[in-house]
Amino acid sequence: MTEPRYLAAKLLDKTFKSGSYSNIQLGSGLERSDLDSQGRRLCTVLYYGVIQRRITLDHVLARYCSRPLAKMDSIIVTILRCGLYQILYMDNIPDNAAVNESVRLAKQFGKTSASGMVNAVLRNFIRDGKVVISERDKENISELGRISAVWSIPEELAESLISDYGEDIVERFIRFTVTDSGETFIRRNPLKCTHEELSEALHGVELQTDDQLCYRLKSGSVIDTDAFRSGFFHVQDISSQLCCMALAPTENDRVLDICAAPGGKTFTMAEMMNGRGEIHAFDLHEKRVKLIREGAERLGLSNISAKTGDAIVFMPELPKFTKILCDVPCSGYGVIGHKPEIKYKRLSEFERLPEIQYNIADNALNYLAVGGEMVYSTCTVRKAENEAVVQKILENHPETELAELPELYGRSFDNPKTFFPCDFSGDGFFIAKFRKKF
Repeated sequence: MTEPRYLAAKLLDKTFKSGSYSNIQLGSGLERSDLDSQGRRLCTVLYYGVIQRRITLDHVLARYCSRPLAKMDSIIVTILRCGLYQILYMDNIPDNAAVNESVRLAKQFGKTSASGMVNAVLRNFIRDGKVVISERDKENISELGRISAVWSIPEELAESLISDYGEDIVERFIRFTVTDSGETFIRRNPLKCTHEELSEALHGVELQTDDQLCYRLKSGSVIDTDAFRSGFFHVQDISSQLCCMALAPTENDRVLDICAAPGGKTFTMAEMMNGRGEIHAFDLHEKRVKLIREGAERLGLSNISAKTGDAIVFMPELPKFTKILCDVPCSGYGVIGHKPEIKYKRLSEFERLPEIQYNIADNALNYLAVGGEMVYSTCTVRKAENEAVVQKILENHPETELAELPELYGRSFDNPKTFFPCDFSGDGFFIAKFRKKF
C-alpha cells in the first residue's frame, strides 16, 4: 500500500524539478494511488505545506546542512523539507515521529548513506529550540529578509507589494496565505435546489452561509456527490462571486464574458439572471470552452452560449452588450494561498501582462452599449496590473467613467477596489466597474 509521506515526497520532488502546477501534480498522484481518505489528507497537507513554506524551510536547512542545498541530492532535500515542515507546522505529529519517518523515507528512496545526516539535521533543529530566525540571523538579516524567511515569500515579490501597499498590509496578506488559506466556497444553483434541499443533499458536509447562495465548506468533500452531478452547485471562491455581484446582471441583460473559461463566473451570472437573458462566453481554446459547455449543461443553464474567440481581436459579428465581464489573465498573486507555486515565479515573467490586460479591456469596450457597464477584474493584488490599467483605460476612453459598486454583503466599497483575504476570507482580488457614457 502507498505511504502518504512517500507519495508526498515523490510528488514534491517532481514538482520542484518540473515546475508543474501543484493541483495537477497532486491530483494525478492521488488518483493513481491506493491511499485511504486519511492518507490522502496527510499527503495533501504535506505536499501543499512544503510548497507553501519552501523558503522558510530552506532558510532553516541552510543553517544545519554543511553543503549548499542546490548541490545536495534533490530527494534528500525534499525529505528534509517534509520532516522540517512536520516539526514546525503539524502539531498533531510528534517530533520524534517526524524524524523517524524522514530517516525511513531516505532508506525507502535508496539513500541509506544519507539517513544519518537527515537524522542529525532534524534532531539538531529540535535541540536548538525549533527557531526559524536564529540569534545570528537577527544580527545579519534585513527586514525584507526577515519577512521572506518567516512568511516564505520571495524578497522580490515582498518588496514589490510593500511598495504598493506598505509593510503592515502586505505582512497581514502574506500571513493569511500561509496560515488561514485552503477554505473552499461553493455557489448554490437556485434554479436547481433550495437551501434546504442542498443541505439535505450534502448531509454530513459541514456548511456555513450568510446569504444561502455562497457557502463556505467547514468540513467534508463535495465534488464526488450526487448533489454536484445534479447541478445543485458549482465550486467558486467568494471573491469570484463578488466580481459577478459587482456587475449585477439581470434577466434583461445581454452579457459578454470575454475571458470565460473554466466558467465559474459565467455560471454565477447565468444563475443571477434566472437562466434568462443571454450570456456569450468566449475563450481562446476549444478545450477550455468545452469546460464551460459541460458545466452549463450540468447546471441546467440554457442562457449560455460558449464559443472560441480571441479576447484581443475584434469580432464584428457580435452585437452590443449591456453588461461585460472582463476578467483578464493575470499573475495570480491573489490565489497563492491555494496555488503556492505562483509566488516563486519571477516578476519579469509578468512584465507584458499589463499591456495584454489593457488590450483585452480596450477591445471589450468596442462591444459595450451606451449606458452599459463593464467590470475589469483580476485575481492579483499588483497595482501594475490593476490600478495602472484602470487609469490607462480612463485616459484613453473618455466615453467611460467609473460606476458605483453595489453593496456587497451589506458593505459599501470604493471603486476600484482591491480585496484582500481579510475582507471576506477569500482570494485576493481586484474589481473596477466602468459605465459607457456616450
